[in-house]
Amino acid sequence: MKKIISSLVATLAITSVSLNAADYYASVNGDKITKADVALVLQDPRIDFSKLPKNAQKQVLEQIINKKLLAKQAIKDGIENDASYKDALNKMKQDLAFQVWQKNEIEKHKPSDSEIKKFYDENKSNFVVPMTLKASHILLEKESEAKDIIKQINKASNKQAKFESLAKTKSIGPTGKNGGKLGEFPATQMVPEFSKAAQNMKAGSYSKSPVKTQFGYHVIYLESKKKGKSLSFNEVKGNISQMLIGNAYNKSVKEISDKLRKTAKIVIK
Repeated sequence: MKKIISSLVATLAITSVSLNAADYYASVNGDKITKADVALVLQDPRIDFSKLPKNAQKQVLEQIINKKLLAKQAIKDGIENDASYKDALNKMKQDLAFQVWQKNEIEKHKPSDSEIKKFYDENKSNFVVPMTLKASHILLEKESEAKDIIKQINKASNKQAKFESLAKTKSIGPTGKNGGKLGEFPATQMVPEFSKAAQNMKAGSYSKSPVKTQFGYHVIYLESKKKGKSLSFNEVKGNISQMLIGNAYNKSVKEISDKLRKTAKIVIK
């Protein structure tokens, strides 16, 4: 928070209201201090003004009061005739014009519920959460090495602990030092041969034969497996709406921009 001005001229005519008021917190010569004024001072949406200590609330309001008074005085002194003021105001007007136009343009492209449902029905395959696996592996160059690793795990009483120990000392993969742990991942993330083998395993088991991929021979330990599922319409309705709005808006902006650029004099240095 910026430095808060703590002094306040005692003769100011200020009408204070409840700090929890719905519309405004105070007024200066009839000019209301709103939530928007407070938000500009706090500059952090995570800060809840109503939960600040009373003295902190008072300091924020005092800063806003001084700002409003000084701004009014600047206008009386003729600041609106200052060249830098005019330049800044012109830029603000352009930015504001674009923001309001953008908001209005987005409103034009809001899809109906039937349009959203139609998109969902035509693209159901895109709204599927794949099976999730949590696994570890030991990667070796030769099939014979992988078979030997499996024999050692077969003989161990604590097979998972043995697997992790062998991964740290035998695996040529980058995860070897961490016991071969790959963490949790979508089944489709891995190369097909690895994914197919892992998906066909039971949680808490290891591959009884080496799994060959382009990287070498893997011995896989599957910790857990979560089934994939199709997302319901209600789960993705909001996302589809935003996507359709974005697509329509971007298309509209491109068409309008392309048309305007044809008659504009553009110089890029």
